[in-house]
Parts: sequence; C-alpha cells; structure tokens
Amino acid sequence: MEALGLLMLGFKALMTWKILALMLVGLVLGIFVGVLPGLGGPNGVAILLPLTFSMDPTSAIVMLSCLYWGALFGGAITSILFNIPGEAWSVATTFDGYPMAQQGRAAEALTAAFTSSFIGSLIAVMMITFLAPRIADFALKFGPPEFFAVYLLTFCSFVGLGKEARQKIVISMALGLLLAGVGMDTVSGQLRLTFGFTELLRGVNFLVAVIGLFGISEILVTMEERLALQGHPASLSFKVVWQVWKTLPRYWVTLLRSSAIGCWLGITPGGAIAASFMGYNLAKRFDKNPESFGTGRIEGVFAPETAAHAAGTSALLPMLALGIPGSGTAAILLGGLMVWGLNPGPLLFVEHKEFVWGTIASMYLGNVIGLIIVMCTVPFFAAVLRVPFSAVAPMIVVSCAIGAYAIQNAMFDVWLMLGFGVLGYVFKKLDYPLAPLTLALVLGSRAEDAFRLSMIGAGGDLRVFWSNWLVGSIATLALVLLFWPVIGMAIERATSTFSSKTA
Repeated sequence: MEALGLLMLGFKALMTWKILALMLVGLVLGIFVGVLPGLGGPNGVAILLPLTFSMDPTSAIVMLSCLYWGALFGGAITSILFNIPGEAWSVATTFDGYPMAQQGRAAEALTAAFTSSFIGSLIAVMMITFLAPRIADFALKFGPPEFFAVYLLTFCSFVGLGKEARQKIVISMALGLLLAGVGMDTVSGQLRLTFGFTELLRGVNFLVAVIGLFGISEILVTMEERLALQGHPASLSFKVVWQVWKTLPRYWVTLLRSSAIGCWLGITPGGAIAASFMGYNLAKRFDKNPESFGTGRIEGVFAPETAAHAAGTSALLPMLALGIPGSGTAAILLGGLMVWGLNPGPLLFVEHKEFVWGTIASMYLGNVIGLIIVMCTVPFFAAVLRVPFSAVAPMIVVSCAIGAYAIQNAMFDVWLMLGFGVLGYVFKKLDYPLAPLTLALVLGSRAEDAFRLSMIGAGGDLRVFWSNWLVGSIATLALVLLFWPVIGMAIERATSTFSSKTA
C-alpha cells in the first residue's frame, strides 16, 4: 500500500502542462527514431541528452524516458512492413510479422505488436513499482559467473529449442561469435581479426550487421524474384483492433511467459535482444504446431514483442535501485542523472522520492499515451505499401545507408552493411537461419568478457559456474535446454515403454 501512495505522489508531480507537453514530444520523437533503421532508442536518447541539462531532473527524465517508450513502439513498424528491424530487439518480430504483412494482414500484425508491447511494458512497470525498493540485495549477487550463465542460457535455448537443422544453427552462431571477436579485446587490450584495417578497431557494430542482413538481403531476394510488396494497406480500424484484442485471452500463457522472461533478463541483465529471441523460441517450442512459425503466426509477434519490451522497461529497475544500468539506454540515463546532481541507488528513493516516483508514474502514463499515438499515426507509415516496389526499394536502400552511416559517422559502415546484405542473401538462398548469427554477434563479446573474468577470478576452475545456488541453477537450466532434444526423446521413449508395459 505504501508503494501505491508513493505512486499517486508521482502522478501528482506529472500533472502539469509543461511535463505533459514534454511527454508528448518525447513519444512522437521516439516513434520517429524507432522507425528509422540504425538510429534506435539509445542513440536518440544520447543525441537529446545534452538538450536536457538545463531542465529540472523530473522534466528531463520524463521526456527522455518517453522517447525510449516511443522507440520501443516504433521499432515494430518497419520490421513488419519491410522486414527491416527499426530496433535491434525487433529482429525476432520480423520472423512472423513480415509474412503477415505479405499476406495482407499488416494491420493485424501491427496491432498485435503494439498491444503486446504495451502489455510487456505495463507488467514490467508494475514490477518496478513494487520491487524497486527491495531489489538491491538480489542484484548485488550478480557477478561475471552469473552474467555468463545468463548468456549461456540464451545460446543454449536457441540451439536446443530451435526447429532448424542443428548444424546450421551452430554454424550461423559460430560465425556470429567470430564476428563479435573483431576489434580490441576488452580484457587484454590486444587487437584481433582487424587484418590491418583501422576501421575494424571498433569492431563490427550490431546495428550495421542487422540492417544489412535483414534489409539489404531482402531487397536482393525480392529483386531476384521480381516480387512486389503484396497485401492490403495497413489501415488500423477499430474493427481490426477489436478482433486482435478479442483473441488476447487465448494467448495469455504466451503473454505471461514472455513478460516473465523479459522482466528477468531485463533485471539480470540479459537484455531486450536476448529476451525477444528467447520469448519467440519458447512460444515456438511449446506450440502444438511449431512448424507453422515463420509463416505468419500472430503468436510469433506477441511473444518477442512482449518479452523485448518487458526487458527494455525492467532494465531501468537496477539503474534506479542500484545505479547499475541494465541496458545501453539505462547507461545513458544513468549519466544524465549524475549530471543533474542525482546519485542512483537505494538513497535515491529516500532523498528524492518525488523524482523517483514521478519517473515511475511517467512509465505508466507514457505507455498508455504512446499506444494511443502509435495506433493513430501508423496509417501514415503503412501507406507506403501502396507505393510500387520499384520506387520503394531505392528509398529503403538510402534509408539503410543513412542509418548505417549515422551510427558511427563512418563510410566504412555503409560498405560493411552492403557486405552483410550479400551474406544475408547467401544465407537465405542456402536456408541458413540469420537469427543465431545476429544473437551471437550482439551477445558474443559480453559473454566472452564475463567468461574470462570468471576464469580469472576462479583460477581457471569451471566449478565457479556452480559455486552458488543462483549461478548453478541458471547454468544447469542452460545445459538442460541445450540437450533438450535428447532429453525429450528419452522422456518420450520412457513414457511409451511404460505405457506398453502397463497396457
């Protein structure tokens, strides 16, 4: 009850025209940022952060956090309409969202994406409301072994629960891990796999790879097959929205499971990207007809969007409670708090109650207003489906090139994007999955750093990953998921044998 009273205090602090206007500006800018490939929420927050230094902390954090919520919503638009993830965590949304758009169900897919995003964020904000004052003890238990166990769990779930050929998943993931090692080794400071190219000192940027693998490769495939964007323009009518909302109770297990995965990986932190892939794979694994995923199943939109947005929102919890950023955006906001003269951590909840609970209240209000805005503005973005593909393709390529260049202001990234586009085209023609590659590329360096720091601390003893109940349970679950096909076959065989004996 105390939390609810403090939350009402936060809502009271928001009820000014100035803050409501800043909230609206942040949401609109966020949707725009989320739609543009390569820009993304973290970059948008970083660009606008200097403009907030003259504001009071509450106004600044509200505008920046609402920009983040808007980017979360907007990232699904280009993913579904053009198979180009507007945000890194929208990659898994393309697996079924884009086929739905091709089938003329773009409005249904967009409604599902926005609604599940809202549900995932709302559940995460509710968790922040009630757990923020109590999270310190748990989060302080995480060290390098626990971080590596979380990353290992993500990789193992992809291999063990994936329906593609295991060898193709492993090859794709191995290539991603190899690319993740390019650049400077963060532990030893040595250069790796740069081959004398100074541009590779920074490594391979994940967003550059994603834009090429999914955006440029799709253009190449479509040009080869001489196809046009098929389907009806996505006009979000009340009828379509109501039809999707009526089906929500049918998928309550998927929504709750994905929300739980997202909240857990947001706090630990595993990240929104890992959460979206894991949410999608678990929905696919436990479905009665897993082979139909990738052909336009609405569950394939619900699961990753719910998990990703729950993770993206809950990542702010350790930042507020402990000063430990759970994501790139949280790290940028952490720097802003320090500039504004605030020290994140447990004392923040005591010394600056109005600020903390105003921020949490803005999460509720921002998500509601964001859902309304994106529902009303999506027809403007969906109208591009009416444009002939011959006119749209050059604009998409230019947009991808601008997005790739804007990430690090480097022309080399544009050429790298085109190279990844060719690689993605080859993978699609050979029927190799792209998702394991992208997952390994973004998490590979983090997993390597966590593993090496764990080994340094434990003197090379692998038993460190079972040194306490927390890391041990996560590592054991990872191994169970890795060998789940074998375990599942053994269970099925034992069950059939038992049934035949009792018959």
